[in-house]
Amino acid sequence: MRKWTSSERRLLDAMQNDTTLSQVDLADLSGKSRTSVWRWIREIEEAGVVDRKVALLDPAAVGLQIHVLLSVSMNEHSAKNRKAFEDHVMNLPDVMECYSVSGDRDYVLLIISRDMDSYNQFLNSMILDHPSVHSASSSFALRRVKYTTALPLQESK
Repeated sequence: MRKWTSSERRLLDAMQNDTTLSQVDLADLSGKSRTSVWRWIREIEEAGVVDRKVALLDPAAVGLQIHVLLSVSMNEHSAKNRKAFEDHVMNLPDVMECYSVSGDRDYVLLIISRDMDSYNQFLNSMILDHPSVHSASSSFALRRVKYTTALPLQESK
């Protein structure tokens, strides 16, 4: 794993919080030349440090009201079964995130839906009807307390 300097962490933090910053802005922030910042950005992009650059939309503003944490149990734990479920989930736009987890359940999914009827239809037709799924349990978000996409880049003490 690469060791990041404090200047590099500041640049990474600035980049992940505002993708509209220009190379001039980043050079000013870091005290480096625009050319060296450009080379550094190219280097980290080629290394896969920057996964992608996106605009984050407000779900409510585009009519997505229901946020659900869905815990899923598989009916058997074979590699074939897991792959079938994971391939299926990758093609479901309502699934924002999917994690294989330890504990009583096998997966936790973050689902965003328009409304309760849409979620119910999604749950029944896309999750519970899948041959790999034994059961699922929904936890509905009442309100968002914290949301960030920015990784914690501060140096450990």
